[in-house]
Amino acid sequence: MITKEQLDELVIKYETKDFIANDPIQFPHKGKNKQEIELLGFIASLFAYGNRKIFIKKLDELFKKSDNDILNYIKNGDFSNLKNFEYRFSKDFDIIQIFKCLNKLYNNSEGLEELFRYSYNSKKLLQGVVDYFYSNVSDNVGQGFFHMIPNPQNGGAMKRMNMFLRWMVRKSDVDLGIWEFIKPSELLIPLDVHVARVSRNMGLLKRKSNDFKAVIELTEQLKKFCPKDPIKYDFAMFAFGVELNSNEIGVRE
Repeated sequence: MITKEQLDELVIKYETKDFIANDPIQFPHKGKNKQEIELLGFIASLFAYGNRKIFIKKLDELFKKSDNDILNYIKNGDFSNLKNFEYRFSKDFDIIQIFKCLNKLYNNSEGLEELFRYSYNSKKLLQGVVDYFYSNVSDNVGQGFFHMIPNPQNGGAMKRMNMFLRWMVRKSDVDLGIWEFIKPSELLIPLDVHVARVSRNMGLLKRKSNDFKAVIELTEQLKKFCPKDPIKYDFAMFAFGVELNSNEIGVRE
C-alpha cells in the first residue's frame, strides 16, 4: 500500500493553481460573488463527464448563452435560447428543466447554498438536493435529466455532486471554500475511473465496483492519512491516473 508520505508528495505536485486551467473548476473561479460562484460550479459539475476538452468547450458555449451573467440569466427564466442545445445523453428539454428548477430556487431562496445546507441539516445531504430537482420538474424529461441529477438511492458514486461539494467546501489554491456549514472532514471522494483505478493500484480500495460503497471505503481509508481533509488526495489520484493513462487524458467519467 502507498504510504501517507508518498501520497502527500503527489498532493504537493498536483494541487496547484496550474490544475485550474484545464479542469471544470475554472468556471466557478470566474464568479464575482458567492451566488455566481456556486451556480457556475454546479452547472459545470453537471456537464463534467466524458471527454474533458469537449465538455469544457460545451460549457463555454452554454455560459456565452447567458451573456456570461449566469445569475441574472437563471433568475430571468427565459431559456428559449437553449433550444437544440444538447450534450451527450442530455437533450435540450432535460437541460431546460434543470435551469427552470434553478430559476425557482433562486427566485424563492438564497439559492444552492440554502438548499444544500437545509439538506445537510436534515441528515440527507445528497438525497435532499436531488429530491428538490425531482419534485420541481414541470415537463417531461428523459434519461439525460436523470444522468445529470442521479438518484443516490440507485447506489451510484455521485461523483459530480461530491466534486461540486469539494469545490465549495475545501479552501486551497484550487478549491474555492465558500461554504462553511460542512467541514472538509465530512466530504466524500469524487470517485471516477481514474481515481478508482489508481486507488486500487495503490492498495487503498478493494471493492471492484465503482459505486457508493466504494466511495465510502476509499474515503474512510483516506481519513486515516488526513482526518481533517481526506479529499485533498483527489487531486493526487486523479492527476496521477491521467498521467499514467495519457491516451485517455481529459477523461473524467
